Amino acid sequence: MDFINKKRMPVEVPEHVFEEVTYKVDGINVRGLLMTPQKSVERIVIYLRGGKGQVGKVRAARLMQFSDPNTLVFGPYYRGNNGSEGKDEFYGRDLNDVAVAIRILNMMYPKAYIHMVGFSRGGLQGLLTYQDLPVSSYIIWGGVSDIKLMYEERVDLRGMLKRMIGHPRKNEMAYKERDAVVTIHADSPPILIVHGGKDVQVGIHQAYYLEKQLKRIGTFFKTFYQMDEGHVPRPYAMKEALSTVKQWMTDIERQNLKAEYNK
Repeated sequence: MDFINKKRMPVEVPEHVFEEVTYKVDGINVRGLLMTPQKSVERIVIYLRGGKGQVGKVRAARLMQFSDPNTLVFGPYYRGNNGSEGKDEFYGRDLNDVAVAIRILNMMYPKAYIHMVGFSRGGLQGLLTYQDLPVSSYIIWGGVSDIKLMYEERVDLRGMLKRMIGHPRKNEMAYKERDAVVTIHADSPPILIVHGGKDVQVGIHQAYYLEKQLKRIGTFFKTFYQMDEGHVPRPYAMKEALSTVKQWMTDIERQNLKAEYNK
């Protein structure tokens, strides 16, 4: 299990190398953008994009927001998007595109902490996969937590959801398969919920729903709500959100180190 091809990308930054990588998933070639530090890799951030096709595509600038000298950041494109083979199934077999990439990186850097960040559509992409992978935490940012809520909220996306998944009543099983909450348990990795109160693309009720379910299940989580922000925070609010996310990762890693020391 490894990347089968690497293509150097024309992104010049002092401490990292950008490459478009290809890897095999279910017999097809899937691509993603990899940002590798020049120094040793101590932390891995998996950025799960939102949108579909060119909307919400993985960009170098987005990966760089999570970088530091010892952090590797990777964003899978998902099958059927941006040169990846196959068809995007919107939380179907494209979930394997996330899982396989993480297992490859875990094999390459077994001592590095892994944190997943699911943005928008990527929120549910992460919730459906994170608890079965070697990750330290999951950050859901402006993310979808329930596909039925998404269907109800985004009238403009119902046509796309019907084409890709079906109608919630007529294709009930397809929606049940995309219900992440039933797979989360009390011992699942901790979750940080980040959301804007004025988000009209993914309403904050998606965050409230997840918060309620995690309380019921007993999963450790924290919330960071910016009530005056939309789907993408304004620059000063983005700085605050990124600082909170990075501090969360550091705190989780320190707790893990303490747990290892006390064994």
